[in-house]
Parts: sequence; structure tokens; C-alpha cells
Amino acid sequence: MSCSKLGNLPELTYEVIKYLQNDYSTLHSCVLVNRLWCRLAIPLLWENPFSIPTENYNFIEIYLHNLNGELKTKFNEHEINEILLPSNTLFNYPSFIKYLDLLKFSTSVRKWFYNAKIINLKLVEDTKKLITISLLKIFIENEVNLHTFEININNYIIYIEDILELTLQNPNFIRNIKNLKISILTRFRNNGSLIDNLILQVIKLHQNLKKVILSYYNLPFYQSLLLSKDYNCSNTLNIITLYQVNFSGINKIFEQLNVLESVHIIHCENLNTSFIQQILNLTKPFKLKSLFINTISNIDESLLLLLQKSGGYLKNFSV
Repeated sequence: MSCSKLGNLPELTYEVIKYLQNDYSTLHSCVLVNRLWCRLAIPLLWENPFSIPTENYNFIEIYLHNLNGELKTKFNEHEINEILLPSNTLFNYPSFIKYLDLLKFSTSVRKWFYNAKIINLKLVEDTKKLITISLLKIFIENEVNLHTFEININNYIIYIEDILELTLQNPNFIRNIKNLKISILTRFRNNGSLIDNLILQVIKLHQNLKKVILSYYNLPFYQSLLLSKDYNCSNTLNIITLYQVNFSGINKIFEQLNVLESVHIIHCENLNTSFIQQILNLTKPFKLKSLFINTISNIDESLLLLLQKSGGYLKNFSV
């Protein structure tokens, strides 16, 4: 083998290992092969750790090794056993994270907390909040390059306001994400207007958003989000998924977004022939490639007109 081909070996090996991105067991085996494979596999294992199915949440302790002096002092005040935290690590693990699902993140912290040897049980909620916010600060301080960010408003994330406020104080943390998912369960919203405002501020930070998933809320809120003058996604957003959203006025969104290629509409409310008519009334070509509608009725004639308007753009359609 020539020297030039040998020089490309790390890049070629990485391309192979990258195909194992979601095969965590095999990735763990790759770590044990040699130094090169270990160096290539570790970042893949740690780019989305909170989504890995596991009963062992000790990886949180590895993150906590990166606590700065101020946070370590606070941990001592909460009587968190320092034995829990590793003294040294071979990699800067926080820097590898690319996907952050706030629900899975909070759930992992909660499960780790109840398995850890926390001495002062009188400060349970304060301590859980401290750990949650401390982890987020660690990611921010390591200037991570997030690819996907998921915001879930429900009864499992009780510190959502603190999390969103910290995010807004550090805009570079999520400024360049490509995929955003927002899920709002209205029955769990105790301080709706404040959370709505925080979410709108978070959205305005994004400059290069490619994919948005919006769930469980009314479209007027999401519509104001997407059509905001401060929110520049008209020439970047390719994919929108609406799941169990109270649906109305979608034509304005379609009219605003210039490079939209795929829309997925699933179990949304108030879908009828008027929805089809809104699309038919669009002044620009209907450049959609995928449209999945699970709850719609009385669309026979309108559906034919929709397919005609779609022309050769629409590739995947399901009712």
C-alpha cells in the first residue's frame, strides 16, 4: 500500500465506523481495538448519550468531572460525595455531545440521582436542580457544537424555565443547530405565557435551521414563531413535521418558506377540505416532496386538485 493511501487510513476508518453510529454495542467493541479506533469511536458514543437505552447512568459522573471551582463548592454545600466524581478522564467527553433532548436529559439526571449516594436528602429537589443546571453549564463552557435540540414541556421537566433562561444567556450554545423539536403538552403548562416567551426567544437565535418538529400545541403559536421577522429560516428550513397540532392558517407558513421540501402532518386537529383549499390558494409552486395526513375527510375532489398543483414535486403522499 502506498504512503498516500496509508495517510488516508484514519479518514477511511472513520467513514466505516460512522455507519455504526447507532450500534452502541459494536462501538464499544471498536474502542478496544487500538488507539486509532478508540479515538474515532469515543466521540460517536458520546454525541447522544442521553438517548442510549441503559440502566447505568454513571456517565453523568464522568461529565461532572468537568465542574469548575464554583460549581464544586456548591456541590460540597449540598454534601454530594466527591467519591462519586472521577479524578481524571482520558477525553473531554462533554465536547462530543451533538444531540440534546431535554426530556431524556432530565430523566437521566433523575435516575442517576436516585441511584447515587447523595448524603443530604433534605435538599433533594435543590440538589437535582443543581446537577441539571451544572451539566448544562459544563456543555456551554465546552463550546459544544449541537446539531439537534429538543424542547419538551411536560410534567417530567420541572426546571424548564431555568434551562431555557440559561440557554438564552448563552446564545452560541444553540445558535447553529440544524434540527429543532418542540413538544408542548398544554395540560402540564403552569406558567404558559412565560414559557411561550422563552421558547420564542430561543427560536430567534437560530440561523441555519433545516428541520423543525412541532407537537401538541396550537398552530397560531407555532405560526407566529415561524413567521417572526426576527426568525430567519425562510431560506434554510427544508422539513416541517406537525404532530397533534391544532391546525389552522398553514398557508401563511407555506407561503413564507422558500425551500420547504417535505411536510409531515400527523394526527392534527381541524383538518378538512379547507386545509386543502389553503394550499390550492398558494401563489407560489407547491414544492412539497412528502405529505402524510392521518386525519382528514371529504377530500376527494380537493385531493385531486392538490395532486395536480403539486406537479412533479410531490414524491410521497399518504392519507
